[in-house]
Amino acid sequence: IADKVSVRWLYPTVLLLWSAMGFATGFVETYIGLLLCRLFLGLFEAGHWPCALKTTQRLLPPDKRTLGNSVLQSGTAIGAIITPLIMKAMLTPERGSWRPVFQILGAVGVVWVVMWILSVRGRDLSGAASETKSTDDGAAVASQRDLEPDASLFDAIFSRKFATLLIVVVSINACWHLFRVWLPKFLQQGRGYSETEMLNFNFWFNVMTDVGCISTGIITATLNQRGWTVNGSRLLVFGLCAGLVAMGGLIPWLPKGNLLLAILLTVGAGALGLFPCYYSLSQELTKTHQGKVSGMLGTVAWLTASPLHPLFGRWIDTTGSFDLGMAFASLTPLVAFAALAILWPRET
Repeated sequence: IADKVSVRWLYPTVLLLWSAMGFATGFVETYIGLLLCRLFLGLFEAGHWPCALKTTQRLLPPDKRTLGNSVLQSGTAIGAIITPLIMKAMLTPERGSWRPVFQILGAVGVVWVVMWILSVRGRDLSGAASETKSTDDGAAVASQRDLEPDASLFDAIFSRKFATLLIVVVSINACWHLFRVWLPKFLQQGRGYSETEMLNFNFWFNVMTDVGCISTGIITATLNQRGWTVNGSRLLVFGLCAGLVAMGGLIPWLPKGNLLLAILLTVGAGALGLFPCYYSLSQELTKTHQGKVSGMLGTVAWLTASPLHPLFGRWIDTTGSFDLGMAFASLTPLVAFAALAILWPRET
């Protein structure tokens, strides 16, 4: 749909529907009602990434996209930081106090929709070849964005780039979602931290994911300004992030203490920092079919990452330890980096 309908109207429509499902959750009285609200919440949430990546692709030239995507992705970390604070402030011991939380946060989506419609024009997202730069002699030359080649959907999904990104998206999502889901249990059950200590650390873990995400964009943009090629800077920064995450391979040998926590913070910074580079690379495949490409890659990510959680849970039940599983997950971004270094076409 994002490839057929203007994102200027599709994006706020999707967000309104998503907000409506969140708002409706505050009124449900039955299990079936709750289940339906959560199912449709997930359905409409999925519309975010095709719309968002199509937006940054159309608004920004290639050398600015990683920074733009890092600002976009940082919302993941910011939301994880502020949501517990909002919940803590709004929840009370009174029965049903959770309902206004859903209703108020759902209604906030309307504010975003108004801001979007007021600030975005159709021509901003048209992707038309309208940007030019003037040379010293007055001649107009095409901008960097205008010179990007387009590709058919067939050529895009059967390209070496798409095959490489399949490896990347599986590797980085497996790592990120395993740490995101299992870190609280690892800290409490695996290392004996209290619930309060775990919650306090989880706050700083999310802060560091945001720092890593924004730093990725800033470093990439700085390298571009200093003469690095667009993909060269992305590959270097992706490799640095993968190296930070790989430090989690030390987890089996780290007891409870400050060194363990420092390593986990490092892993968090690197893990979310991988995504802006990946998004920017996916935006190189095609302009016309960016929504479909984003959707396909996102589907592969969820189909492969979701089954890992019950498998990891059974591994913990069998071995009584989180260590080897988390250490292995820390190394998967290196697989993604190797795929990019070997398979991604070089710029001329």
